[in-house]
Amino acid sequence: MDLFDHNRQTQLAQDAPLAARLRPRTLDEFIGQDAVVGPGRLLRRAIQADQLSSLIFFGPPGTGKTTLAQIIANTTSAHFIALNAVLAGVKDIREAIATAQDLRGQYGRRTILFIDEVHRFNKAQQDALLPWVENGTVVLIGATTENPFFEVNKALVSRSRIFQLKSLEPVDLYRVVEQALADRERGYGDRPIRLEPDALDHLVNVANGDARALLNALELAVETTDPDAQGQIPITLAVAEESIQQRAVLYDKEGDAHFDTISAFIKSVRGSDPDAALYWLARMVYAGEDPRFIFRRLIILASEDVGLGDPQAVTVVTSCAEAFDRVGMPEGRYPLAQATLYLATAPKSNSTMGFFDALARVEQEQEAEVPSPLRDANRDKQGFGHGQGYLYPHAYRDHWIEQQYLPQGLQGKVFYQPSNQGYEATIQAQVARRREAQLAAMVDGGGALPEALTYSPEDPARDRWLQRTLSQAGDQLGALRDRLFALAPPQRHHRILDLNARTGLLTWEAVRRVPEGGVFARTHTAQDQAALTEQAAQLPALTRPIIVHCHLEAIATTLEAHTPGLRCDRIIGRNAFAQAQDRHRFGALLTALLAVGGTIALGETIPRHSQPIIDLVDTTALNPGLVRRWRQAEAALVSPAAQGPPSATSDPRFDWDENTLASSLDLAGLTVDMAVEATISQIYISPALLQRWFAVDSPLPSYRDRLALHLAEADLATIQQTCQRQLQGQTVRWQTAIAFVVARDSCSV
Repeated sequence: MDLFDHNRQTQLAQDAPLAARLRPRTLDEFIGQDAVVGPGRLLRRAIQADQLSSLIFFGPPGTGKTTLAQIIANTTSAHFIALNAVLAGVKDIREAIATAQDLRGQYGRRTILFIDEVHRFNKAQQDALLPWVENGTVVLIGATTENPFFEVNKALVSRSRIFQLKSLEPVDLYRVVEQALADRERGYGDRPIRLEPDALDHLVNVANGDARALLNALELAVETTDPDAQGQIPITLAVAEESIQQRAVLYDKEGDAHFDTISAFIKSVRGSDPDAALYWLARMVYAGEDPRFIFRRLIILASEDVGLGDPQAVTVVTSCAEAFDRVGMPEGRYPLAQATLYLATAPKSNSTMGFFDALARVEQEQEAEVPSPLRDANRDKQGFGHGQGYLYPHAYRDHWIEQQYLPQGLQGKVFYQPSNQGYEATIQAQVARRREAQLAAMVDGGGALPEALTYSPEDPARDRWLQRTLSQAGDQLGALRDRLFALAPPQRHHRILDLNARTGLLTWEAVRRVPEGGVFARTHTAQDQAALTEQAAQLPALTRPIIVHCHLEAIATTLEAHTPGLRCDRIIGRNAFAQAQDRHRFGALLTALLAVGGTIALGETIPRHSQPIIDLVDTTALNPGLVRRWRQAEAALVSPAAQGPPSATSDPRFDWDENTLASSLDLAGLTVDMAVEATISQIYISPALLQRWFAVDSPLPSYRDRLALHLAEADLATIQQTCQRQLQGQTVRWQTAIAFVVARDSCSV
């Protein structure tokens, strides 16, 4: 190097941007990436020992990839050659390889070849490196902002150790600024700079983990700000905002950021979070993503994740896409946001995924023949009976008839599973009822072809289907909720107490009914209280219900401690009476909390009228004495308790009836109206349900535990065997009765 070269390099170093001047020269000056080059880390040890193998640094801009390469160049004894893939070609690679071969042959010296933006090399250029990396002629160090597993030759990746560098943390960026202001040789340590804290916070925040962007903004702020009267250079928030006007959004349409951001967007829409969906949409639009690509993904989501939850979703999104094509940008952002918000707030259903279940079945199984009734009768009706047995749905009531349309061996197989969301909820029960009728017709042989009767009733897939389609609990509970509020309709300003909140069925309806009043809810367990409190946290603070956990007998004192003088206009409850320790004082507990003119509405399942399990089985083959003892034992389980303390064989959950409840309310001076209504539902007797019935020493006494108070062990074993043999896998009619009670203060009637 001659004098002119030295002078030129010195001048270039002085005129270089701040980010280039401050580039760390040693590992001790390197800031951030502790997971990669922190004390004791593999890469740090390798650099310090000068024992490097081929490396690829992968990470966003401004995280230190090139800096690490230069630190290696400063510390290694190997010859260091640097290329930039944007400018270099195969010719440059060959020259570098030739130099490396000469140094290795003449002096035994290693060569490190650093290639910045290595992903910019095409496949041929990357292949040209492979043999020389393979035989050790050069140690390759590549730097890339793209995922090397997708953008770099797999052979090169397999021969290199990959280190992923992350965006710098705010604490690291503060240290970068501190270093820049303190360094007198390369930074601004020789200048009287006054950087205000809010200006520093803004620079660090907007830099978004990019040290280079931060230093460039700091340099612009310093170089364009005149000293004040005291000779200091004031960097205020206003100066900082002018120096770094936009957040440096990391977004490459062909890289990971592109796919990660669209993934976050789709998952937010699928998760019904309109706020997050708009945020990720803004990130993509701000970064210049093609709106047509976003619309394409939204159209897919409208069928995949909304589907029949809202059949209009596809129509809305495609209409918004057409509107965008007509108006373009920037106005096209309105239909883009509309489509996003519509899908984010629409009821969700992925029932269309049933098609892929059907596709998998087609791929896995031998192709089944089309059943004869479904074949084209116009071609071979006379010769082969094609179409014979087909029942024309329009000839029947509701334009439907319970015949099978699946091939032999697949009858009862479910591909479409309606959700309980949006529009699909309106057809869920209809689909379930029709499937039940189809299955009944198939099993009973009611007009079904012989091929349908080969279906095995022990098929576990059928069991799962029955368990799903015959569940009526949701419908029944919804009807009970509506019935209670109809019996005692509240006004908007009323205070409502839910005696047994548990799942919140009545609590959340009460919150909707009394927006200007207040809702109080009691839970029997701390777990229920925690769950309801977590749900209530989503509501505005002023509309949240007050949720307490206590025994029923302590409800008055618990609420008094929270809200002194509280009296409720409506007291509602579902199955609260069974939790009362002193049934005779139940009415008095409620009247102590009831406001003048208030109303109590209860829905209580009456144990005495619940389904006797003995009536579900055929007892003709059993010993008559056992049948008599079994029936007497079941009756004893639900016999109302006599006056006085409960006996050793009584169960407080079951030893009462509607008269016990009415008597308690009468004793409290309440006027009572009661209606006991029988209900019939379909229950599927699964193995798990049978196991719960006959469990031994369970936390709550099981059916078997209660029978054991009256029957011998031999009787219990026979009963269990009979139930398992006759009931397992069966769907039975289950009878129960609910007492709907309305009670009012006698003075207000």
